[in-house]
Amino acid sequence: MRPSLSQTLKQLRLSGLAQSLEVRLSEAAGNRLDHAEFLELILQDELNVRSSRLVSRRVKAACFGDVKNLDEFDFSFNASIKRRQIHDLAAGQFIRQKADVLLLGPPGVGKTFLVQAIGHQAIKAGFLVLYRSIFDLARDFLGDDQTPTQQDKALNRYLKPDLLIIDDMGMKQLPRRSGECLLEIIMRRHENRSTMMTSNRPLEDWAKLIGDVPAATAILDRFLQHAAIINITGKSYRLRHGGSSGTKPESSREPALSLPKGRRNTGGGEGLSPPEDTAAESTVSSGSTGSPQAGGGSEVNQAP
Repeated sequence: MRPSLSQTLKQLRLSGLAQSLEVRLSEAAGNRLDHAEFLELILQDELNVRSSRLVSRRVKAACFGDVKNLDEFDFSFNASIKRRQIHDLAAGQFIRQKADVLLLGPPGVGKTFLVQAIGHQAIKAGFLVLYRSIFDLARDFLGDDQTPTQQDKALNRYLKPDLLIIDDMGMKQLPRRSGECLLEIIMRRHENRSTMMTSNRPLEDWAKLIGDVPAATAILDRFLQHAAIINITGKSYRLRHGGSSGTKPESSREPALSLPKGRRNTGGGEGLSPPEDTAAESTVSSGSTGSPQAGGGSEVNQAP
């Protein structure tokens, strides 16, 4: 490639085109491509590079604990989730419909793996995603030294993404005022953006965990209105070989849920894999620190 051409491509920020130009020139000569065919090839190369970089930036901005993919799941380990249902969620239709999803189940059954894999797939589909544990949320909003401007900035960060993932609800009792922060997020996102949450505690316990009965009631009332509830049962994937410390796995029995009339409770089916849930081990104290918008209804496509 002539230096002048290389410099021109650099000035135009066509690095993807520059990387493949030599190969495309040889291909054009060998296959006798006309000018339009050659131009289409090199422009597509540039688009492919830009798309890949955009996905990488959005994955980094999503703050996943780990980047997971559905093809990494061990579907054979746990038969309490339908494989097709998970792939339907990963297709992102519930995000287009601005619906919500709640995954309930004991620790270690794959809730965190699932939501991160679904979130990763959503980014590939062009959506903005943010992943935060409930402890991250408390730190983001309840720092003693936060100014109102900083709190507004934190709130906007939670409101902007097409899919907000809040993980580990119920791992520990939350600091004071956490319920107010979570309520504002859920209220502002309700019917405007999709939210996905995970919890190892039944819904009846949320008022105690949040420490604010009215806030917990209002959160569940809005969040569950257009939410698919997926119950995951079974033993911990981490303890599938019994563990080396002799620790007895937690019971896989899920407490019965009293769900409001008309709300969907989905469970059972072909299987879920999950190697890991990210467990937040440290207690958080109150002093610690453009996307596609396709319309649609509020129903989430469910596997038959």
